[in-house]
Amino acid sequence: MLQLKRAYDPPAKTDGTRLLVERLWPRGVKKEALKMDAWLKDVAPSTALRKWFAHDPRKWPEFQRRYRAELTAHPEAWQPILTAARKGQVTLLFSSHDAEHNNVVALRAFLAPRLRRTAAPVSAKPRRAAAPAAQKKSAPHPPEFASPTCYLADFNDFDDDADRR
Repeated sequence: MLQLKRAYDPPAKTDGTRLLVERLWPRGVKKEALKMDAWLKDVAPSTALRKWFAHDPRKWPEFQRRYRAELTAHPEAWQPILTAARKGQVTLLFSSHDAEHNNVVALRAFLAPRLRRTAAPVSAKPRRAAAPAAQKKSAPHPPEFASPTCYLADFNDFDDDADRR
């Protein structure tokens, strides 16, 4: 479960893992004073996007769209949040005054459907069903469509032939 909380609010026993998800440190908060488990700067919007948005509610729909695109391009930034949330309560800490139009609200909306998918890892791609035995071809696929391991047996056979000479 993901909950949101301002970094300025005191911690609670129900917070679970506390993650600061801002690119900039919250103003007026000493680093020793903020009770958190990690500071995930890279999951925050890019500096250019943050400056463009400038917490203008009129830009909120476009901000969400652009931020989702940034998040989609960098799953390594938000994967630790999902990992922690699958183990228990996670509190995402933010510093914005506007509790409705900020990156953490958009981040939670982005992560919520991914959190519900617990059966497969987030980065996993769906597997193709195996072709029936009658339809399988005995010839290998052209090299441009095959991974290096597909031809490992061919190379091993070649090496064996060379050893026999």
